[in-house]
Amino acid sequence: MEAFFRGWGRVAGLLPGPGDLPAIRRAPGRDLLAGLTVAVVALPLALAFGVASGVGAQAGLVTAVVAGALAAVFGGSNLQVSGPTGAMTVVLVPVVQRHGTDGVLMVGLMAGVLLVVVAVLRLGRAAKYLPLPVIEGFTAGIAVVIALQQVPAALGAAGEGEKVWQVAGHATLRFLEHPDADAPAMALGVAALLLVGARWRPGVPFSLLAVAAATLLAEALPTLDVARIGSLPNGLPAPSLAFLDASMLVVLLPSALAVAALAGLESLLCASVADGMTTGQRHDPDRELLGQGIANLATPLFGGVPATAAIARTAVNVRAGASSRLAALTHAVVLAVIVFSAAGLVSHIPLPALAGVLLATCVRMVQVSSLAALARSTRADAAVLVVTFVVTVAVDLVTAVVIGIALAVVLALRQVTRSARLEPVPIPADDAEEDARAGTHGTPGPPSTGHVAVFRLDGPLFFPAAHRLLTRLSEVQDVRVVVLRMSRVTAIDATGAGVLGEAITDLEVRGVTVLLSGVQPDHDQVLDALRIAEHLRRDHLVFPDTRGAIRHARELARAGRPKPAGH
Repeated sequence: MEAFFRGWGRVAGLLPGPGDLPAIRRAPGRDLLAGLTVAVVALPLALAFGVASGVGAQAGLVTAVVAGALAAVFGGSNLQVSGPTGAMTVVLVPVVQRHGTDGVLMVGLMAGVLLVVVAVLRLGRAAKYLPLPVIEGFTAGIAVVIALQQVPAALGAAGEGEKVWQVAGHATLRFLEHPDADAPAMALGVAALLLVGARWRPGVPFSLLAVAAATLLAEALPTLDVARIGSLPNGLPAPSLAFLDASMLVVLLPSALAVAALAGLESLLCASVADGMTTGQRHDPDRELLGQGIANLATPLFGGVPATAAIARTAVNVRAGASSRLAALTHAVVLAVIVFSAAGLVSHIPLPALAGVLLATCVRMVQVSSLAALARSTRADAAVLVVTFVVTVAVDLVTAVVIGIALAVVLALRQVTRSARLEPVPIPADDAEEDARAGTHGTPGPPSTGHVAVFRLDGPLFFPAAHRLLTRLSEVQDVRVVVLRMSRVTAIDATGAGVLGEAITDLEVRGVTVLLSGVQPDHDQVLDALRIAEHLRRDHLVFPDTRGAIRHARELARAGRPKPAGH
């Protein structure tokens, strides 16, 4: 029972509460206007992403309405706007091809469950540890994949293939066999109008104007050969679980994991961008994941595709002056009104016009200056960026993120390994007289002054660096005593401790006594657990400071060649 109450308390802390009201009361009029503005921008995008996913324009509208409203209420950001996105279509297209629309609905529902679990486990904060080159390469790759997805609609030619680049290539070949300029001219014209208009008048909803103009042109010129969206129902479908098929759960689990990972990642990145665009706003990552989970649990019941936060729509929301979640909720309500009252008009929109909207969106997604800066920063960052981008385009999104993170970790470990050093340390000059009595040179400089050698370990002593560092000790010649200074060791793992033990044993076999100094308490625990240098402690050869270790080393050197410590 106690565990139940703890679990419920964890969930209750993520749900909407009275703390949401002050932001809503701050400027409701401005939030309503911002929501209306976002709805105007979101309408063509929702239609375009619904078509691009392979499920249809209606699914895009349903997702924008249902997910947009639920994520606004339950999400962790006051500024975030959710709905269908281009990145999600990249994952959904293969699912539609293999399992049909029901497969997409099941994947969305399963992803919703996964997101809720991740939120309850409070794992949302882990997203901040994603390397920037992975994020930038991932985003640029998504932009290219979305652009390739639009090639068939933009050319007015169907394509076939497993990968998006194969479909685009096949559609291009078909178009070249029977070229027709109507569809590509409309797609390029819409894209050009959006890109130029965004620079000329950023506040004007050129996406809606361009789609409206293309629709009017197609209606005025019956000879214009372009495909249309087709008929849409007036209203939302009744909720249903008819798509559920328990036998498909295992088969669809990988796709559900990909959708959940993408939804969580994109939503948390979008929330961070929104926080950076304004002052005094901070999102709750775990509540944001819960909101996206609830939205994706409900959307499939109405026939919608999986949803996530949309960076473009969120940016419009912030620039329009939104300060609370009322704006995103208003955007969903306005789209619902359009669904119920203007479905007939929407059905006449040409598909090449929507392809043009997405092509322009892809161009705006790619920040060339950021990519160039990362490519110039370090070779490691450039490598992670390029590999993540290439795998995103050639394979899939989840594989790209996994490989990108793995490569970033490997290169980071390589860099950390290079920072680890085994440095010879001169014996202090003020002890020259003692050195002379011990039969050593009396001037500072070489690490080995006669019979005593001092080495300092700097940086981490763990598996990538341990062997490289400690094998240098085997090169020590004509020395009776070696002092290892460990005060600057920043980290030590089991491998590092094991290699340290091997190096000590190797020296002792050659008749060299080893002394340790400055071992930090947390590192001491690792050594004790693995029984490394246990005999050194027993023989009082471990010292808290280097000066005491060197003094004892001189005493051993004066006494003659000492016996190695016993095990």
